[in-house]
Amino acid sequence: MAVAALKKKPKLKTFHAAVHVTRVEEWCVEAETAEEARALLLSGGGHRCHIGDCLHAEVERIDE
Repeated sequence: MAVAALKKKPKLKTFHAAVHVTRVEEWCVEAETAEEARALLLSGGGHRCHIGDCLHAEVERIDE
């Protein structure tokens, strides 16, 4: 066991990455009709209710 304690662990480096993530989120908006709600959401209105699940992640690049 003493030999195992003397073994050096490899030094880890930190890497930064650009990752494209596709996620489904639930957004809420107050409107009179579904059409108005759609228009408001498409124009950036409303707020995120739940973050949702990650559906896909793709690593674009990794920087050292």
